[in-house]
Amino acid sequence: MIWYPDKQRHFFLIAGPCVVENEKITFEIADTIAATGKKLDIPCFFKSSYRKANRSSLSSFTGMGDKEALAILKEVKKRWHLPIVTDVHAATEVECAAEVADVIQIPAFLCRQTDLLLAAGHSGKIVNIKKGQFLSPEAMQYAVDKVRSTGNNKIFLTERGTTFGYQDLIVDFRGIKALKATGCPCVLDCTHALQKPNQPSGVTGGCPDLIEIVAKAGIAVGFDGLFMETHPYPAQALSDGANMLPLHELEPLLRELLKIRHAILPE
Repeated sequence: MIWYPDKQRHFFLIAGPCVVENEKITFEIADTIAATGKKLDIPCFFKSSYRKANRSSLSSFTGMGDKEALAILKEVKKRWHLPIVTDVHAATEVECAAEVADVIQIPAFLCRQTDLLLAAGHSGKIVNIKKGQFLSPEAMQYAVDKVRSTGNNKIFLTERGTTFGYQDLIVDFRGIKALKATGCPCVLDCTHALQKPNQPSGVTGGCPDLIEIVAKAGIAVGFDGLFMETHPYPAQALSDGANMLPLHELEPLLRELLKIRHAILPE
C-alpha cells in the first residue's frame, strides 16, 4: 500500500512535468524530486500526463504515445519508488492507466463526469479530483460522493483556481474550509492556478513568478499537499511551460515552505 496522508507533520508534494516528453527529461525530473523529497522528509508523488486532451490549439503537443509514455512512468516508479499520478479523460482509459498509476487524476474540466468518477473509484486507486474552474468549493462534495459510492474513500481534492474573466484565474483561499469539510486531504495546485488561459496565440500563458507567493499562502491556510509542475527548462517544455517552476528552484522553495508549515503546527 502506498503512503496516504494521515495527520502528517509535513505537507506532501505532487510534482513533475506536465506531460511525458521523453525518457531523458522525465528521468532527470524524477531523480531531483525523489532526492529532494528524501532530503527534506517530504512525501512525494510524481505527476506527469501520458496524454493531454485539453489543449487550446490543434497544433499543441498531446503526447509521445500512450504505450511509450506509460512505460516511462512505470520505469520512474520502479527506479525511484515514486507513486505515479496521471490524468484520465474518459472512463475507458482508467483500466489502462491504473496498471501504472497509483493516483488517478480527474482533470478540472471533467470533475462532474459521473461515469469517469465512478470508473476511477472502482479502480481502487487514490482518486485526485481537481476542482473545476467553474465550480464553487461546496459543489465538490458531489464529486466526492460519486467516488465514495464505489466504496473507495481514498480521495484528494485539488484547488486549481477559479475563472476570473476570460483570460485569468484567481485562488480564493476561503474555499479551503468547504473543501476540508469533505474529509478529503486537500491539495493546492500552485502552477495551474497561475495560468492565463485563452490567449490569442492559442498557447496558455502564466505567472510563474507568483508560484512562491501562492504556495506560501496555501501552506499558511492549511492545505495538506501542494501540486507543482516543474521542468529543468520551462521555456522548452512541450506543455504548460509558461506556468512551470524551474526545477532548480524546487528545493529552495520547499525549504521555505517547511518553515511555514512547522510554524503553524499545534504544539
